[in-house]
Amino acid sequence: ADALRTPSPVSFRVNKAKWDGPDGEHVSWCANGYYLPERPAFTFDPLHHAGCYYVQEASSMLLEQAVIASGLDRERIIALDLCAAPGGKSTHLRSLLHTDALLVANEIDRKRHVILQENLWKWGATNTVVTNSAPKQFERLPELFDLIVVDAPCSGEGMFRKDAFAREQWNESLVEQCVAMQRDALTFAWESLKPGGVLIYSTCTWEVAENEAQVVRLVELGGTCIPIPTDPSWGVVRSARLGVDALRCYPHRVKGEGFFIAAVRKPGERTPARKTDARADESDGPTKWLRATRPWITLEEGDELFATDATWGDTLQRIRAALNVVSPGIPLAERKANEWRPHTALALAEDLDPSRFARVPLNMEEALSYLRGNALSAAAAQGIALATFQGVGLGWLQGAGNRWNNRWPAPWRIRSQHPNAPRVSWSQAH
Repeated sequence: ADALRTPSPVSFRVNKAKWDGPDGEHVSWCANGYYLPERPAFTFDPLHHAGCYYVQEASSMLLEQAVIASGLDRERIIALDLCAAPGGKSTHLRSLLHTDALLVANEIDRKRHVILQENLWKWGATNTVVTNSAPKQFERLPELFDLIVVDAPCSGEGMFRKDAFAREQWNESLVEQCVAMQRDALTFAWESLKPGGVLIYSTCTWEVAENEAQVVRLVELGGTCIPIPTDPSWGVVRSARLGVDALRCYPHRVKGEGFFIAAVRKPGERTPARKTDARADESDGPTKWLRATRPWITLEEGDELFATDATWGDTLQRIRAALNVVSPGIPLAERKANEWRPHTALALAEDLDPSRFARVPLNMEEALSYLRGNALSAAAAQGIALATFQGVGLGWLQGAGNRWNNRWPAPWRIRSQHPNAPRVSWSQAH
């Protein structure tokens, strides 16, 4: 009770593919997790918009230890984040997995999947698919995934300190509703998990009915709990309720909020994910904008073109036939007047080849103006150019003589006007 009256710790996780990160206090159980002494206005940091880090509650970063314990972080696997919005665990999972692994990030809610897609596009990793499907639709993909994360909707007790709404909405009926949703989600996830695969289940509540009682159902189906290693200095509590081996976080014991996590291996012997023996698309098309890190193929969704690793071609076709796929890979191009032009999100992709475009470095003032949607003054600006900030791709500019027109998406623009808001420490020198 005393802990719930204290300020919540501020933490974030760095995208090492784009940024080395700041000096500061580390989150003990997450290699790229950091704490800050107080909460700054992340909105006014261009590196945040560029996907260089993700602001995330520290306890939930224990996903890292569960993935390592699964032994699947170094293999070419197919992984699923079933309840993925807003994207904290999906971006974390994507960074933990082998670069050749395929991640499917799913969100049933149509509004929430938009923010999931935005966060994954900004993170910029290859071999990432975003879907908008109900858990029941995964019946069409039996025994496909090697690793599944179910960060289930819950009654939210673990967020009581951080979120006033979590306290206001809590009641016993909410717990019962959540238990039913969690049971359904786990049933369909278990069917989609390969024999020998691993399911990681987590919530941000302390209710046994939503935690150990859900996991024990998987154990009764033959599953085996995988112990997730911890260090006593972390303050994480190991639970053995109902015979389940799991971890619990309490805000008076850890530097984080309330959290529960367990990992269960499905019985049977796991078979490796199959590779497609496919040829890459011709290199004179839009795939020329990507680094030659893998054989690229393209997939169209409406007026958008996506690029993906050709070795996942057959698997992607199977996924597209079963689920509502909204983003089947790297956003590569958008159709404009019967021609393909670089997609808004391509500027943020790790596999973008920046040498294909003119680059316009922006200082802090210019970058914030760009992120507000403003045009930038120029001399003899022409063609398409890549706006960068501290060497990181930010977005596209369209030359128009004495100015660069802005192609930063309207829904992503900074609309806040707080000139005196506290800035992140690493931006104050720029």
